[in-house]
Amino acid sequence: MKTKKVEEFTAKYYGLCTAGGMLSAGTTHLAITPLDVLKVNMQVNPIKYSGILSGFSTLWREGGPSALWRGWSGKFFGYGVQGGCKFGLYEYFKKLYGDALVDQNKGVIFFLSSASAQIFADVALCPFEAVKVRVQTNPSFAKGLTDGFPKLYAKEGLSGFYKGLFPLWGRNLPFSMIMFSTFEHSVDLMYRNVIKRRKEDCSKSEQLAVTCLAGYAAGAVGTVISNPADNIVASLYNKKADTVRQAVKNIGLVNLFTRSLPVRITIVGPVVTLQWFFYDTIKVLSGLPTSGGLRRHQEDTCLIGCEATA
Repeated sequence: MKTKKVEEFTAKYYGLCTAGGMLSAGTTHLAITPLDVLKVNMQVNPIKYSGILSGFSTLWREGGPSALWRGWSGKFFGYGVQGGCKFGLYEYFKKLYGDALVDQNKGVIFFLSSASAQIFADVALCPFEAVKVRVQTNPSFAKGLTDGFPKLYAKEGLSGFYKGLFPLWGRNLPFSMIMFSTFEHSVDLMYRNVIKRRKEDCSKSEQLAVTCLAGYAAGAVGTVISNPADNIVASLYNKKADTVRQAVKNIGLVNLFTRSLPVRITIVGPVVTLQWFFYDTIKVLSGLPTSGGLRRHQEDTCLIGCEATA
């Protein structure tokens, strides 16, 4: 009998989490590219794209089916890289802060871990997002990343890629902090008060069902919190405003919270659910437990045995 063990909280484990995050985030964001194209255009030109159905009709009529897939490469590669950093680094920081801040409430650990991970994730995403938004709203700018990167660099230099970094942090930091925290607390709530069994006593399918329910709750709550910053990002990237203050003034306080919110909820809820499902499926197939929970001390390190007959 030969036992092959996968140890949590090692370089191999964090590499697996990063790869799982890249695959889950990249594929899910690619799948909803048409909705993202509509969302960005609704933010930049709300009069022309005033509703979901009419907006899709306008895009199709003016650009054909290909118009719905503008910026697909930015979605796949950009959000793949971001997802890898976000999920992989969240696991790392959650263990780091959990061990260092032993007297802190778990919610504080979740907030700090998700914020730390998101800072790095958005630095990686920002250049892809800058090109993607321009491609989606201005078809004459470029066809995709291949020609979009050099064209943007030639026109605006390196700063053009990171013009929206602070608004991107403003959008994604609250979203990520609320999303991860809501997910963690939802998982704990379901095992403690609904299923009334420990995760280890549940089947893999039951664990993945909990992941999906917690993922949807996390996505919906995070979307509402981050909607104002999402509108500001779109305005800055498309030169509808030069500063955050000007963008807020142009959009209006009420519109910051309501513009494109229905389409964002339509996008983000299912996307976050699928991300968590794919991510945890990859972990389960690798012999690891599903996500959720906090191990504060190194002696709690778990060895997951994968039995193979020699």
